[in-house]
Amino acid sequence: MKVGIIMGGVSSEREVSLATGKEMMAHLDRTKYEAVPIEIRYKQDLLAQAQGIDLALLALHGSFGEDGTIQGTLETMGIPYTGCSLLSSALCMDKDVSKKLLRCEGLRTPDWVLLRRLDDIRSPQVAALGYPLVVKPNAGGSSIGVTLVRDEPSLRQAAETAFSYGEEVLVEAYIDGEEITCGMLNGELLPILSIKPSAEFFDYTSKYEPGQSDERVAAFEPELEQRIRDAAVKSFRAMKCSVYARVDMMLKDGIPYILEVNTLPGMTRTSLLPQSALAAGISFAKLLDAIIEGSLAARPNTENGVIGSSRRQQAG
Repeated sequence: MKVGIIMGGVSSEREVSLATGKEMMAHLDRTKYEAVPIEIRYKQDLLAQAQGIDLALLALHGSFGEDGTIQGTLETMGIPYTGCSLLSSALCMDKDVSKKLLRCEGLRTPDWVLLRRLDDIRSPQVAALGYPLVVKPNAGGSSIGVTLVRDEPSLRQAAETAFSYGEEVLVEAYIDGEEITCGMLNGELLPILSIKPSAEFFDYTSKYEPGQSDERVAAFEPELEQRIRDAAVKSFRAMKCSVYARVDMMLKDGIPYILEVNTLPGMTRTSLLPQSALAAGISFAKLLDAIIEGSLAARPNTENGVIGSSRRQQAG
């Protein structure tokens, strides 16, 4: 099976994507797959470079990666791809929409206000949130453009920074608790990880610089662990996720607060999902196998309603 590892992209998370793609290239089982690196710099690159591949292994992050755009393009091209569907990707990329859906499902998520212009920071709704606040782009990841704000004078600068990465900004109440993450793989919850960054919060440096964060399998009392597990599974289903995703939470007073559901979590050397999988006895290579097999099972219909016969034979 010819697997195109699609990396790079056009978003602010390009470098993270390239690191993810590099790790995928290094660990993909060459006895099963022919790995084809596909580095995207412009959206139109995909049309030329993806021709002839049997499966797109997505290593992209951010816009034209996690927002459903590339998923729709690949569906139009008749190429199966890994991870969540177009709809799920689009829903999870929009943090405001995600939080509304999570709330509708009875899940806890920090209070928030969506800003569509900079002057919206003066609204009474923002003032009602109190301080500290987390200010972030409404569509984005890897903690790029995210600021922890502790007073009103810092809010405007934080909002300006976030607006430089997108048209909408989320101002969110800060939950002072334990940060945890729950990896989901083909319907199963992987070991829960506890995150203790060296910085004030789990920022870009903490995520991608070795030694800047203490990440380990978390141990909880059975009742609390079940509460976390239920919240992770319910979030995964509420956002219509499939194959794999990562549910990030803050835990305070025994209550899990959902921060976001990440449909294409990082797969670098320091990334959380591979760590969680390894704690379950799943190597990086086996994790990629599970993602590929789960993706083919999740969306068998691509070309005129069916996968080509050669793809079906190779998939089996």
